[in-house]
Amino acid sequence: MARYKEVKDKITSSYNSLPKNQRKIAEYFINNFDGIPFQNVQDLSIATGASVASIVRFSQRVGFKGFSELREEITESLQKELSSKEIYPLFEKHKIDKDLLTEVANLDIKNINETLNLVERKTFTNVINRISSSERVFTAGLGISYLLAEILAYQLTQVGVSSTVMQHSHTIFNEQILFMNPKDILIVFSFPPYSKETIEAAEFANKRKIDVFAITNKPASPVTFFTKGNLIVKSENMLFTNSFSAISVIINAIATACAIKDKKRAKKILKESEEVMLNQNQIITGSKE
Repeated sequence: MARYKEVKDKITSSYNSLPKNQRKIAEYFINNFDGIPFQNVQDLSIATGASVASIVRFSQRVGFKGFSELREEITESLQKELSSKEIYPLFEKHKIDKDLLTEVANLDIKNINETLNLVERKTFTNVINRISSSERVFTAGLGISYLLAEILAYQLTQVGVSSTVMQHSHTIFNEQILFMNPKDILIVFSFPPYSKETIEAAEFANKRKIDVFAITNKPASPVTFFTKGNLIVKSENMLFTNSFSAISVIINAIATACAIKDKKRAKKILKESEEVMLNQNQIITGSKE
């Protein structure tokens, strides 16, 4: 039987070649992968708004004899996956009612816990290796995602990786991608509400043979079908925005892993940056008098 990631990858890799009416089915399967073993074809028909026949044809298009075989493969792979997952500690709910600070903290801890199990370690390692071997790293996003992209570019620069956040001013992302080459990579941040320009930038870069990686909230968010790999991060919030706790963990982990991978380069850049800042009177050291 195929492994968990292999079954999901079969569906993901088929997405762009699927008829439009079957893409919604694919998105449902990818985003609700762990729940498929508990649903029959009629349940899926209701959930996706597609006919039973469409679900059967979809199963065949992604490489299975029918829905039953696809569900069986998912069930087998899920059993193996669950046996290898770790559970990370979660704070107990505070006894005092309406303790908003604790409620927010608990939700963020939950986001981090779920992210730790969602992020494929192989994908994470591939991202680090590709960053380390790249000529330049470009990051991109709009709205709050722009700030996240800027932080990642800054963190990478601090450990010696040539990184730049794509500006959204006099040029659009696709115009800036024209100046990239296949030795560069693009890391995009894509969270609800998804920016159309960010998705189009990923698609355009992919067509130009530039490796694209996404930090996003769902395995089948719109940008994921134009990338080499995706780091899935839970960003649930009590507000109508995204929480940044788990995203910050991923950003910090990427920068830390890159620093560890090339300690000599990271130390050299950090030392030289500090010297520049001191010479320009931009920082004050904590030296004793």
